[in-house]
Amino acid sequence: MTAKIAALPRRPRAPRRGAGARARRPDLLQTLRSRIATQEIAPGAKLREQELAAEFGVPRARIRQALFALEQRGLVERIPNRGAVVTRLDLAQVFSIYDLREVLEGLCVRLATQKSPVEAWQDLLDEFKGPMQQLLKQGDLDAYTAGYDRFRRRTIEAAANPLLAEMLDSIFEKTQVLIRRILILPGRADTGLREHIAVLEAMRRGDADEAERLRRANMRSARAFLERYQKYVL
Repeated sequence: MTAKIAALPRRPRAPRRGAGARARRPDLLQTLRSRIATQEIAPGAKLREQELAAEFGVPRARIRQALFALEQRGLVERIPNRGAVVTRLDLAQVFSIYDLREVLEGLCVRLATQKSPVEAWQDLLDEFKGPMQQLLKQGDLDAYTAGYDRFRRRTIEAAANPLLAEMLDSIFEKTQVLIRRILILPGRADTGLREHIAVLEAMRRGDADEAERLRRANMRSARAFLERYQKYVL
């Protein structure tokens, strides 16, 4: 009888050099988008290819690709003899964005209502009627803003329209800091909360027409606060 020879255990393959570093490396484009949206990189700031390449450990060609993508989203502009500079919004641009946002946000909640079972919105409605009101009473606007972002993301996901999602995300990136500034204006947070509850109640009833109308009214209301307090916001 031929004896079986036990197979020798394979030696574990050593990880490729630099693989761990690549796995830990943050996403270049998403990180830059976030920094610009939160004004960690301020409007008018210059984005230097060499410094970014050194920070992220990538070739300058990758940085140029990322800057081009940011330019396409309207977050960066190319200025002769200065290079890539973070876009600075003026008052006319902000109001134009809010006019567009009114239409897109209204469409978003309409599609989300039409494509989702009515009970899908009960948890958000409960959150806005309960915990979100408590957050405002406590003055915890950071947590309140996080709750609002959940509403925003849920409706975009439920609308299931990739082009609409891309457009709304692009607008949000341009106006994220502005939205936070509007939120702290006198009476805006309470007004906005009541308006969002009304939108969610319409969505919970499955009334897509009313949800769209109320969401558009919510956007016009935010724009009106901005017009009234523009010298404190912009």
